[in-house]
Amino acid sequence: MTREALLDELRAESRRYVASYVLFNQAVADHFGLHPTDVQCLNLLSLEDGPVTTGRIAELTGLTSGSATRLVDRLTKAGYVVRERDPQDRRRVLVQPVPEAMVRFGALWRELAVDWDALFDQDNEAELELLIRHMRRTTELGRRQVARLTARGTAE
Repeated sequence: MTREALLDELRAESRRYVASYVLFNQAVADHFGLHPTDVQCLNLLSLEDGPVTTGRIAELTGLTSGSATRLVDRLTKAGYVVRERDPQDRRRVLVQPVPEAMVRFGALWRELAVDWDALFDQDNEAELELLIRHMRRTTELGRRQVARLTARGTAE
């Protein structure tokens, strides 16, 4: 197969992969009674080292500060996060996941991870390293594309 044919196939499979993940994310959100962006915010918060500002949530999600504030409002109302004053700087407000709520959230991810891990059972270390490198590169590309689309504004 030629490089161009492989790239065409990769583009098509990438579109299927993204669509599949979006639909999966919607199913997880429906399971929890949340918005899909809220699920990914919780996912990203679980990867942070501690409480974060709403500004950091905006950075992580690519949302505007106003949209990030509304997202935090929804997660607070749903009982997944709380807002607390920063003990080092009382002017700052930090968003902290609620441990009990995150236990339920984490339990579903652990359940689903069994099938995810099994997907890679036959891959060797070099193949896993390639997949990790690919994921990191596509994550960074996604961030750049979000920024690009956000700067461009709404399609007319």
